[in-house]
Amino acid sequence: MSARQEFVARFGGVFEHSPFIAERAYDAGAVEGDLAAKAVHAALTAQFRAASEAERLGVLRAHPDLAGKLAIAGELTADSRNEQAGAGLDRLTPEEYARFTELNSAYTQKFGFPFIIAVKGLNRHDILSAFETRIGNDAAQEFATATAQVEKIAWLRLSAMLPEG
Repeated sequence: MSARQEFVARFGGVFEHSPFIAERAYDAGAVEGDLAAKAVHAALTAQFRAASEAERLGVLRAHPDLAGKLAIAGELTADSRNEQAGAGLDRLTPEEYARFTELNSAYTQKFGFPFIIAVKGLNRHDILSAFETRIGNDAAQEFATATAQVEKIAWLRLSAMLPEG
């Protein structure tokens, strides 16, 4: 396996199902030497921000619904499953599950991508509150908020994988 293949294999999923970001970061020569979370995050984030709006929308759409069908079917990525479980989204009451389902549908219909929030350190009540607030945003505001959350999720994933440096 080449160094590029190893890099993409290791970091291609940091931005959910979007290995092109890791490929572009490697090809740009943005990450060299000892890998540290700050450097890798900066390199990946630069490529995410440089991507076209359609590509960034694709990254947003690659994220699963919170407490949605993929979670119920056990089809989340390991990172997403662990993140959602850490926030208690795998232990919703029937009423909470119904509210998440309702909000997921309304949000996706309004914005064209799933609700994205870095759930680490939040509980299901915090997430529902943010969900109910953000669904009132306009499209540009929510696209910016969602992309910032994607970058935060990437940071949390990288900081769990690498020394912060």
